[in-house]
Amino acid sequence: MTMSVGWYLRRLSRMGPQEVAGRVGDTLRRRRWRATPPDCPSVTGARFTALLPAGTIAAVPPDAAKRLVAEADLLMEGRAEYFGVVRDDLADPDWWFDPKTGRRAPEGYAFDVPYRSEDAVGDIKQIWEPSRHQYLTQLAAAYAITGDERYAERVAEHLRSWWEANPPLRGVHWLSGIELGIRLLSWVWVRRLLDGWPGAAGLFEDNPVARNQIWHHQRWLAAFPSRGSSANNHVIAEAAGQFAAACAFDWFPVSKSWRADALRSLDRHLRANTYGSGLNRELATEYHGLVLELGLAALAEADAAAVPVPATVRLVLLRMTDALAAVVDNRLRPPRQGDADDGHGLIVDGAGTDRWGSLLATGDAVFGRLDWWPTVTGTDVRTPLLAALIKPAEPSVTRPASRPTHFADSGMAILRGPEELWVRCDGGPHGFLSIAAHAHADALSVEVRHDGVDVLADPGTYCYHGQPEWRQYFRSTLGHNTLQLDGADQSVSGGPFLWTRHAQTRILTAEAARWSAEHDGYQGSVHRRRVELIAETQELRIVDEVRGPGRAARLAFHLGPAITAELVGNQARLTWTRDGEDRSAVLDLPAQLSWQAHRGETEPPLGWYSAGFGRKEPATTLIGTGTTDGTEGFTTVLGFRG
Repeated sequence: MTMSVGWYLRRLSRMGPQEVAGRVGDTLRRRRWRATPPDCPSVTGARFTALLPAGTIAAVPPDAAKRLVAEADLLMEGRAEYFGVVRDDLADPDWWFDPKTGRRAPEGYAFDVPYRSEDAVGDIKQIWEPSRHQYLTQLAAAYAITGDERYAERVAEHLRSWWEANPPLRGVHWLSGIELGIRLLSWVWVRRLLDGWPGAAGLFEDNPVARNQIWHHQRWLAAFPSRGSSANNHVIAEAAGQFAAACAFDWFPVSKSWRADALRSLDRHLRANTYGSGLNRELATEYHGLVLELGLAALAEADAAAVPVPATVRLVLLRMTDALAAVVDNRLRPPRQGDADDGHGLIVDGAGTDRWGSLLATGDAVFGRLDWWPTVTGTDVRTPLLAALIKPAEPSVTRPASRPTHFADSGMAILRGPEELWVRCDGGPHGFLSIAAHAHADALSVEVRHDGVDVLADPGTYCYHGQPEWRQYFRSTLGHNTLQLDGADQSVSGGPFLWTRHAQTRILTAEAARWSAEHDGYQGSVHRRRVELIAETQELRIVDEVRGPGRAARLAFHLGPAITAELVGNQARLTWTRDGEDRSAVLDLPAQLSWQAHRGETEPPLGWYSAGFGRKEPATTLIGTGTTDGTEGFTTVLGFRG
């Protein structure tokens, strides 16, 4: 997916003068660095002191340790899976190879590489992901737990290989600040977890190649921060990685300055990226998780190095944790909203560890759980490691006395009913910043789960680059449980990661079991939706009205992959199994529309569900077609029968 001239012009139109000036400066700096790359200063007497307190590893729960070691053993065999692609070549990786397309990224000066072109580079995320080195933090954690030096030796072998293959400013791994930031964070934890290994100092502080890489990563991040309309989760990763490295690898004359600048950036952008309610402003749940992980990891480095942080840093992380506790369903699954690319800030756990339960467990250890928080029964490795470094502090703010259900600033409402019925209603802003990069055209959409099973599902994301028809589908209005008029999206896309017109949404009602909102995304018409949860009958009633001239309409309801649907006329009987028990529901659809079931269609895409980035599977989508000529609106009733 190579961006056109038109895309760049549209992208430029979403920038302010300060951002444009900053990007011009970036371009000039890249040219200067090509001619005269900066040199790493000489260092003597470097030491690593950001160690885990005694007894930390012993506090790791045995079952979490067992999962991690099992994962580490697979990695030792060279086996891993990234975005649905299984690899068995990671015992001796080619750092520039994409196994999905079979292409290898070109060499050369980093900023010359056309990384958005799959034809030239391959799938860039397949290339970038292993080089975040989060699998090395898993191997290092396995060493810390078992003392088996095979894990440490493999980590050292791969780091030396990567450093040799990726000298500063050469190739695709020097292109994106989020990659450099997360990689630095991984290196900090690798060094910490390998501390008992005799070769640790020789791999890092006594190794001029390692010092050169660490210095150049931080120099790059100081020079090329994400700016203006791009200051979303990327800038958090950049600041967190820079800050972590400047705390733990404080070996350079400029380390103190880098640390101070990164902390200011982290504080500023954590606040800018987070609503007062604690929800992430991108309205993309996985990025809420990523930012929270990065913030907690940065806080751990600050406390380990005795670096004071502004109170606002802890406050934002506390609010984010409380908000996460408020929005998850009974199985600790958060909403599936906006873009999701499986990005993590710090990985030291094995497969089968629940990400969201882990974050809540860490929140409990660091901030203390509230009485209304859901119970976390699973275990993880990361929580005792972070909790050993982060110093608990008594919050200076009043926390919610009961579980919030409405988040006015983000427009999210969570309605809860009997039998673990969970409903998310979306009446918030289209996205964050002028380009709303990770937004979907999903205004007034609903998401419904029953005991953690997706019944009316948000289909997910699936891809970013290389497959424009799939990218467009998964973020389209038709790809969500809402109403489409005249075949158009509510908000106007200017291309990948760019929206040029944003639908404006207004909340009308926000009560415990009732919610209503409207948006103006369709020129000349207003779409209004009312949602009511009737606990006594276990029914969800959805009423859609359109104010304006008659228009062609398509009302979509996307079912989860576990749901089997039998559609007869305007009624669909839904069945599924949960924990060996058969369950069912009836979906009574508006009779004014003509209904059809779609599943796994490709021309165009329709009837798909993406459980994770790079993965998709067929799922049933019910589409009702007709017009908005009527005045009574479209009424849909979802009733659960046990």
